Amino acid sequence: MRVVICGAGIAGLTLAWWLRRAGAEVLLVEKAAGPRSDGYMMDFFGSGYDVAELMGLLPDLRAVAADITELAYVDRRGRRTGGIRYETFSRLLRGRVLSLMRGDLEQVLRAALPGIPIRYGTSVTAYRETPAGIDVDLADGGTESASWLVGADGIHSVVRRAAFGPEAGFLRPLGYHTASYLLDDPGLSAAIGRRFVLVGVPGRQAGLYPARSGRLAASLIHAGDRLPEDPRAEIQAVYRGLGDLVERALAHCPPDPYYDHVAQVVMPGPWHCGRVVLLGDAAYAVSLMAGQGSSTAMGGAYLLAEALRTGDVAGYEERMRPFVAGKQRAGRDTADWMVPHRHWQIAVRNRVFSLAGLPGASALASRALARLGASVVDQRA
Repeated sequence: MRVVICGAGIAGLTLAWWLRRAGAEVLLVEKAAGPRSDGYMMDFFGSGYDVAELMGLLPDLRAVAADITELAYVDRRGRRTGGIRYETFSRLLRGRVLSLMRGDLEQVLRAALPGIPIRYGTSVTAYRETPAGIDVDLADGGTESASWLVGADGIHSVVRRAAFGPEAGFLRPLGYHTASYLLDDPGLSAAIGRRFVLVGVPGRQAGLYPARSGRLAASLIHAGDRLPEDPRAEIQAVYRGLGDLVERALAHCPPDPYYDHVAQVVMPGPWHCGRVVLLGDAAYAVSLMAGQGSSTAMGGAYLLAEALRTGDVAGYEERMRPFVAGKQRAGRDTADWMVPHRHWQIAVRNRVFSLAGLPGASALASRALARLGASVVDQRA
């Protein structure tokens, strides 16, 4: 079996690892010019943690995990108004959680794939099914023959568009925009320390947290509809007035920050069409609001590898769909509490986080996190 995977992100890399383990030949193609080191901070638990454990990658991931001490909500003056210490969060998840930058997770996955070709700077332009499988045309002019083509190329998937039609039929914006970038500011880094600091006002929230090599990462989210023509100008306008910490971060905003809708991908029909099958955000993006997009992608990759080996792609979908539906529903239901539109909602949210470590509330929090961290992976495999 030979598989062409479009997208060398977390979903595609994980799938490649499991396919190679099953004896398949794999080619990864990626539109980016090279490996990406950017991305946001994630709380890595649930399906992704379980898959990484099965892959033997937890020691490598612990080595690059961020040493965050607390999630702290602060006001415009930098005064703490709520939050939760990460040791409490970890204890509620029985220690099965890591704070990771997305780029660091990708780096560990790439390092686990020696010998598997990754062709950067190209993508899929067309495909044709043949009696023997599928021929895949690439943007660099090449054509690859394979048994399967997997679209693991994210929320704006070109494979999905080629096989299922225009993006507008599947993309479900949740009414928010998100942006992120890295910055160097030693003084601001000292003020943030090892915290994940969030400054929120109705409809807007700015997060700052330490990245590797002494840098800081800015993670921004705000209510919005149409994407702006000039993301940097939009960021400067929307987040001005959120206090000194945010103002200092805004001064470092680059000309081309990451900027996009907060959106889900909802496909009522199958995730496969003939010899083409979708994985991760291309098929079922759960959105930043739901979290665990990378973790869900890794769980899906684990299941899809077995499905491709046995030819039971419908079984992969049957197992993943209810799991994904729950994640997407949670993302829609909690969006207004992650980025509240009213001052009283902000106060309630901050207070709830502060109470999570208390004896009476910790049992409730444990049950809530158990549901949130439910895994699609059978660890007995």
